[in-house]
Amino acid sequence: MKVLETMSRFVSKYFTVLVILLAGFAYFVPQPGLGIAPFTSYLLMIVLFGMGLSLRVDDFKRIGKNPVPVILGTVTHYVIMPGLAFLLVHLFHLSGPAAVGVILVGSCPSGTSSNVMAYLAGGDVALDVSIGFLSTLLAPVMIPLLVSTLAGKYVDVPTSQMFLNTMKIVLIPIILGVIVHTIFGHKVDRINHVTPLISQVAILLIIVAVFSANHSQFTNVETLLIVPVVMLHNLLGYTLGYAFAKVMHLNKPQQKAITFEVGMQDSALGATLAMKFFVPQAAIASTIFSIWHNISGSILSSWWRNRTLQEAPTEIEEIVEKAVV
Repeated sequence: MKVLETMSRFVSKYFTVLVILLAGFAYFVPQPGLGIAPFTSYLLMIVLFGMGLSLRVDDFKRIGKNPVPVILGTVTHYVIMPGLAFLLVHLFHLSGPAAVGVILVGSCPSGTSSNVMAYLAGGDVALDVSIGFLSTLLAPVMIPLLVSTLAGKYVDVPTSQMFLNTMKIVLIPIILGVIVHTIFGHKVDRINHVTPLISQVAILLIIVAVFSANHSQFTNVETLLIVPVVMLHNLLGYTLGYAFAKVMHLNKPQQKAITFEVGMQDSALGATLAMKFFVPQAAIASTIFSIWHNISGSILSSWWRNRTLQEAPTEIEEIVEKAVV
């Protein structure tokens, strides 16, 4: 178990580097990833089952006790990110799979990486987790609705099939995870030390599958154009999420949590749905997003953490302040 925990810490620390390395490997050696592609749905279900295992009844109670910030953050996420995706698609004149891919990733719930970023930045982790959980629960309804509304002109969207499959891929694993945690209690806590490792490996395999399926497409002009679109999408999401939280007079930890929850997407879900319902090229935006938002999130969380440390009073200042009082 200690070996697995050490591996988990290593993968967590160097996750972005591993994503880039494996993406490069899949680009030049696509054959192994092509064999993984048919199983991306199952890999994502493993990730979400792990999410369910980490949830307790208290997590549900927390949303009920203070629902306003959670609801505000969730609504803001599902307004800002799909809206930005639609706007950027038109500004950059994207069409076909590229447009669908950007709108699809913009319609996904918050990414699980935001929890880590909020923690490192000194944000309200409980609020971050709650928004991510609620936005994920709403995904089976919101994703088909948003994609059919915003991307219907580019492709025929199988709304009902997408709804049913998203229910199967997202809700069932989470519910099963919660049930297992409820039944076995603290015994599950021992497993939860290594579930992040399993989830991260599953996400890495999904990324390998997408890059392998699209290895011949990454030099296209339209594919290269997706890179700045994804970067702007993510950065504008942070900016507007933070601005909204500021306008609503939420405290600083809550502002940080909502910033990450709005700007970071569940790109693994976006890639999985793109591979299942559209052409492989539609998964490119989600894959690029997966790489970029881990980089930008790490930079932003580090900047916030360092700024907090600089603003914190030194021990001598605290002693002087108490003496004066």
